[in-house]
Amino acid sequence: MAKKIIVLFCFGFMLSALCMKAQTFALKTNAIYWATASLNIEPEVKLAKKSTLTLGISWNPWTFKEDTKNRKWKHLLVQPEYRYWFCNAFSGHFLGLHPFYARVNIGNLPLGGLKENRYQGNLAGAGIGYGYHWILGNRWSIEAEVGLGAAYFHYDYYSCERCGTKKGTDSKVRFVPTKLSVSFVYFIR
Repeated sequence: MAKKIIVLFCFGFMLSALCMKAQTFALKTNAIYWATASLNIEPEVKLAKKSTLTLGISWNPWTFKEDTKNRKWKHLLVQPEYRYWFCNAFSGHFLGLHPFYARVNIGNLPLGGLKENRYQGNLAGAGIGYGYHWILGNRWSIEAEVGLGAAYFHYDYYSCERCGTKKGTDSKVRFVPTKLSVSFVYFIR
């Protein structure tokens, strides 16, 4: 049911762009997510002179290096964001408020406890971001953003081996970085 709601929301968001004027709708992709082999897109629509709404989606369906015991960074992340721009929308400094939800399956990575265990579960939370938007031309821009906030992670954890045995279930709340992006932006007219 949740997947249907997300798909309907995304479809409605995209349809709203059909009635937009110049520099009120943009498509973005985050280069940092591409560095982790995660497919991603983030449509953004102008709501008012100094506010926009984005809907970031990132998906990584792959298991890496099959010969190294099931290395994973699988996820499906949905992260909408309301932005307030200090000057005008799509120009200069902005602050953002972003909730997020992700379904994750990660493990056997050289990061903290991810080397010993594989974690599978749900991640949800919210954060506040700060960013800057550089205009390159009529249709192209670059944007950078960092965000901090709180995340709730409910997960099962397993041994890292393929089809490893379940060790347990746990939940945690942590203050974490919630957004890190360097995005290429294309405006649709």
